[in-house]
Amino acid sequence: MSIWWSLHLRREAASVPLARRLLLGTMETAGVDPDICYDLSVALSEACANAVEHGGDTGYGDSRGAYHVTAYLDGEKCRIEVTDSGPGFPATSAVPALQEAPRRPVPVAAVPYDAENGRGLSLIEELADHVTIGNKPGRGGAVVSFDKILKWQKGAPLMAV
Repeated sequence: MSIWWSLHLRREAASVPLARRLLLGTMETAGVDPDICYDLSVALSEACANAVEHGGDTGYGDSRGAYHVTAYLDGEKCRIEVTDSGPGFPATSAVPALQEAPRRPVPVAAVPYDAENGRGLSLIEELADHVTIGNKPGRGGAVVSFDKILKWQKGAPLMAV
């Protein structure tokens, strides 16, 4: 079984639950375990919220006022990718030639419990099995991609064979 979808969304808060509901509906219909559905939907919500908040200019008719979500349920794995057109992640090096690698988010435990910002990327790393955080080559913008091994409900209608 293989399912994929892609969304082009405005950088508006209302787009976050739309993406989350589409992912949840797809996984629930396919028969993915509810705990996995929940983990991935929270991770997707965090990635989308980051794209909405940090993802670029919001000028009317400007494609930089949008972000993209792509989800793949393929075999035993789900991969989700969220891309935006913002400034991207800061580089880890002050040397321009070495600025490809973005700074890793701080661990969840290092963020104060009452902080309003700073937990999203760390939360994604806690909920997913594999996370890649980086910048789009040459065009600017961030890319957050994460995978999770799927578990299936008994008798799942679209379970991978």
